[in-house]
Amino acid sequence: MAKAPAVKWTREHTLIALNLYCKLPFGQFTSTNPIIVEVAAKMGRNANSLAMKLCNLASLDPVQRARGIKGLEGASNQDREMWREFHQNIPLLGEQSEALLHDLFTKDETKEVDLLSRDRVRLIAPSGPTETQATVKVRRGQQFFRQAVLTAYDIRCCISGINVPRLLVASHIKPWGKFPAERLNPRNGLCLSTIHDAAFDAGLITLDDKLYVVLSKRLRSFFPQPALEQNFIPFEGRPIRLPEKLAEPDGDFVRYHRDEVFQN
Repeated sequence: MAKAPAVKWTREHTLIALNLYCKLPFGQFTSTNPIIVEVAAKMGRNANSLAMKLCNLASLDPVQRARGIKGLEGASNQDREMWREFHQNIPLLGEQSEALLHDLFTKDETKEVDLLSRDRVRLIAPSGPTETQATVKVRRGQQFFRQAVLTAYDIRCCISGINVPRLLVASHIKPWGKFPAERLNPRNGLCLSTIHDAAFDAGLITLDDKLYVVLSKRLRSFFPQPALEQNFIPFEGRPIRLPEKLAEPDGDFVRYHRDEVFQN
């Protein structure tokens, strides 16, 4: 029997693979992963093809190389070019990749594709008022950013280690409203628990150049002593948990937060 011809890797399929790369842990780049099986089937590919593509992309990730993870050696010139383009223009291509992944599973604009459960692809309906097309694009971008940042930090608060997804926030280092070009950049993100996210946004905690936790003297004005002793004091002067994939927080973004947001 003649062997079926290989399905060509189009730009659209490569963008979907990059989206998955940002959202799945390296150890789950296997042909038996239910999410990879589901997405590959929707793409008209076999799961092994998609898993190998993700491992090829890992060979281009400087964070993985620094950890001694080489991935596979089969990255094509198209992979290298798409990797560069994707990370140079995440605001545009992050949203585009999210839209492509969404359309594989549903045309319902009120649903989002959620991969954080890690055992299957879930379609979820965000709460809120009826959206315009513009707000749908913003939501998709936020969905990409949240899932990419949480996955990079192994779905754990980088300060406390809390690992309950509902209690975690993909927090922007440079404020979301002031810096639209950095809204979807994972290097502008930290995975924080809700209480640490609120404190970080309010400038009550920040990070130094070594990514150690710094507390504001004003914390005591906002939190009673028991809350301080449980949620903040144990982590003062300690390093955050670094992301396991993609790049660590951008030093310029961290300095901006410390200089412009932090209340010393």
